[in-house]
Amino acid sequence: MEFSIRKMKPVDIKQVQDVAITTWKATYEGIIPLEIQEDFLKFAYNNESMKQRLERSIILVAEVNDKVVGFANFSPIKKDDRKVELSAIYLYPEHQGKGIGSALLQKGIKVLDNVNEIYINVEKDNKIGRIFYEAKGFEVIKEFDDDFDGHILKTVRMVLKVSN
Repeated sequence: MEFSIRKMKPVDIKQVQDVAITTWKATYEGIIPLEIQEDFLKFAYNNESMKQRLERSIILVAEVNDKVVGFANFSPIKKDDRKVELSAIYLYPEHQGKGIGSALLQKGIKVLDNVNEIYINVEKDNKIGRIFYEAKGFEVIKEFDDDFDGHILKTVRMVLKVSN
């Protein structure tokens, strides 16, 4: 399958929102109640939040046949620090397992240039996510309970040490 990776543009917002909503519902069904998922998605992926993400972080999109099928969102933890937070790598379920997520991660490392640590929080029961991150070399550094809008999630904090 041919795909390309590029920086997100404002014109991609609707497609990225759709990827986030579709992926969240598929990933967190049975893990996070639907009402809490919907509240989170309305807050985190509304038009204003997306514009702020574009200004404050690096978002890469993956395209197949000129359609956005996934994205990755990287945010610096502190200015002039070589650590970043990977807040999302989301792909439509039918595009998972085809190397696109790996390509998004690798392109992010290349674009970020001098980064030496990438952090991610992943829900413990998100088996697809955990398997992906472990396969890419992320290591668990801690586990904690996260109050997610009144629903307690078992969260795993992971780090990838990047050699430059």
